[in-house]
Formats: sequence, C-alpha cells, structure tokens
Amino acid sequence: MQLSVEISLYPLKDNYLEVIKWFIQRLDAYPGVQRLTNGMSTQLGGDYDTIMALLATEMKAAHAQWGKGVFVCKFIPGGVNLDHSE
Repeated sequence: MQLSVEISLYPLKDNYLEVIKWFIQRLDAYPGVQRLTNGMSTQLGGDYDTIMALLATEMKAAHAQWGKGVFVCKFIPGGVNLDHSE
C-alpha cells in the first residue's frame, strides 16, 4: 500500500532553519521515498510501512538532537501524485 504524508516541522529554537534543513537532509537518505519540499511543508510518498518507519526514526532523532519541536502531519493512504501541479 502506498502512503503520502505532508509534514511540517516547527522547532522551538532560534536557529529553526538549521533544524529543518537537517531533518530534510535525513529524509533524502531513504531510497524509494519521493520527497517534495516547498516553503511551507515537505511531502513524502512511498510504501506505507517504509514511510511510517522513516517518520518514527527521524522524528525521534530530531527530538533527541534538537530538543522540543512540533511536527504537524497529514496522511493520505493510497498516495497522491507529488509531481502534480496546476
């Protein structure tokens, strides 16, 4: 089963851009996961189990590395075309 996730990270730190860039860079380490980032969020697409495991690992790593931060996620089972634009 495919899954698409829109995720936004709001680090509770002054150097928030460093934290966000660090997180996005780590997402790119997962083969088979499609990533699209814009000024407001990052969208991920791929296998359901892969995406959920990735999020568990990387969200925990972000909290361990940087402390408090808020993640806001939207999940769409079945996935969507991340390349679509109008």
